[in-house]
Amino acid sequence: MEEKKDNEMQATPQEAKTKRNEDKTAAKKKKKDKPITTKANKKGRHISKFLNFLRVMLLPLAHILRPFRYYGNKKVKDGAYVYVCNHYSIFDLVYPGATTWEIIHFIAKKENFETPILGSVARKVKAICANRDGSDVRTMLDSMKCLKNGEKICIFPEGTRNKTNEAMLPFHHGAAVMSIKTKTPIIPMVIYKKPRWFRVAHILIGEPIEFSEYYGKKMTEEEIASVDDRLREHMLNMRKEHAEFLANKKAGKKKAK
Repeated sequence: MEEKKDNEMQATPQEAKTKRNEDKTAAKKKKKDKPITTKANKKGRHISKFLNFLRVMLLPLAHILRPFRYYGNKKVKDGAYVYVCNHYSIFDLVYPGATTWEIIHFIAKKENFETPILGSVARKVKAICANRDGSDVRTMLDSMKCLKNGEKICIFPEGTRNKTNEAMLPFHHGAAVMSIKTKTPIIPMVIYKKPRWFRVAHILIGEPIEFSEYYGKKMTEEEIASVDDRLREHMLNMRKEHAEFLANKKAGKKKAK
């Protein structure tokens, strides 16, 4: 009996270490398995207290460091929408986030979830993890689940920050398909030119658009590519129209002088 007890005592540290590792793994799994969606409040709105806290704390600072002005459809209604926005920097998260007090699930690259600070924030605001190659089926399912629950998502279809002189990079597949499969309108949002410190950025918000002709239809790869191209072209036209608006405004000021 004493020998058996000694063996148990000797094995205890290893067993304790194994148990700690198992507990950590279980805790991580539990954290990942938390529901991505939120419950609607009494007014039927889906709210994230942590995200709204960030809005209150960071928006005043953002308006000082990276001031911005909205043009177009400034009032986005409550309910499910797919925000589609071009991408220059991490500050781009502010522009969709400031249009509503409802939760917006940002689709963020997998690497952001693997860093301690960004990963913690991403999980708290219920961001959706995505692989850059766009092949992650879980991303699509989580996004569609949020939309069907009446919540908003935001996707940057270029897949990475635009560091080129091109107005927009080619779009990855995903945004239009999510919209079509869930019959959810798209809010096109265009950041007009690369924002700079202490200079007002122009953020263009288009009217909701839908590709209803594809609702309930099984789409081919060619049709999916075509819809993504149409969406990108629509956003490029928004940018072009704003450039013309600014040019006419400038010409009008010169005539007034």
